[in-house]
Amino acid sequence: MILRGAPGGFVRRPQPFLAPDGVNVMARPVVAIADSPFPSLAPVEAALKRIDAEIRVAKSGSAEDILAVARDADGIMVCYAQITPAIINELTRCKVIARTGLGVDNIDLPSLEAKNIVVTYVPDYCLQEVSDHTMAMLLSMARKIPLSNKLVQAGRWEMPAVVPIYRLEGLTLGLIGFGNIPRAVVPKAKAFGIKVITSDPYVSAEHLKALDVENVSLDDLYARSDFVSVHAPLMPQTRGLVNAEAFAKMKQGVMIVNTARGPLIDQKALVDALDSGKVGGAALDVLEQEPPPKDSPLAGRDNVILTPHTAFYSVDALQELQTKAASDVAHVLTGETPVYPVKMP
Repeated sequence: MILRGAPGGFVRRPQPFLAPDGVNVMARPVVAIADSPFPSLAPVEAALKRIDAEIRVAKSGSAEDILAVARDADGIMVCYAQITPAIINELTRCKVIARTGLGVDNIDLPSLEAKNIVVTYVPDYCLQEVSDHTMAMLLSMARKIPLSNKLVQAGRWEMPAVVPIYRLEGLTLGLIGFGNIPRAVVPKAKAFGIKVITSDPYVSAEHLKALDVENVSLDDLYARSDFVSVHAPLMPQTRGLVNAEAFAKMKQGVMIVNTARGPLIDQKALVDALDSGKVGGAALDVLEQEPPPKDSPLAGRDNVILTPHTAFYSVDALQELQTKAASDVAHVLTGETPVYPVKMP
């Protein structure tokens, strides 16, 4: 049950008390929700029911409002809010921070080591959704479906307006990163006759062999790919990974897909490459700034497809995500091993 109503938007955790027989009764564990974009917290409530947790929900994702519910909480769940060193330093009881998502770039991991706080995430909740979205973006861009629809809706039934369109069979898709999601893309792309290569210094030979995918250098991927799809994690060393230098190494007219993290692509360099024709199209579910400004140089282009960071979404995925994240909170608070711990840097 979600408890609200006290000043600051939450009900304080009950203090230990003495029962009539003199036994010291411990307070219920407290789980703070730093932010929740989800339509319902029912999956979280169900997963935390076994530990009889008190759930506090922050009024907003600001540091002040997060601390109002999380300062003395036993666990924290966070989606998009920033868990900064300033917040972490104020935590007095926290044992676990669970990210309801794939990445943990919004949590300052180094600050957690001294406090011995476990961090969890959910790396496998939307594999089919994001890989489906990746292919949908690629196909829509390659077949120029949004542009064709726009023309027809405006009363223009004109094939010449959308030429050229090339056959997919025999083209090459380069996957930057070869984690769970890009591995799910492989059979879907191959079903269209697309050859798939990847560049990932950490991928195992077993994964490559199982999917019959060649692991190449990043420069080789740029040179050979007709489509480049970005799937790397966002870290300091990958921010701006796909930049002007990278675009210069790509084929003329290459098409770019990003369903991972916006800052992996240098947006100014992408705009310049679109203007010059080096990049023939871009399909982006994520951007450097979300939402983008109204005067974004990416808006209004017939060869750019933008979706509002929805690649992860399905009703089923949200249920799975919340359940798995909350279940790992319960695991840690009962002394069990979490299913999805994050390896600290």
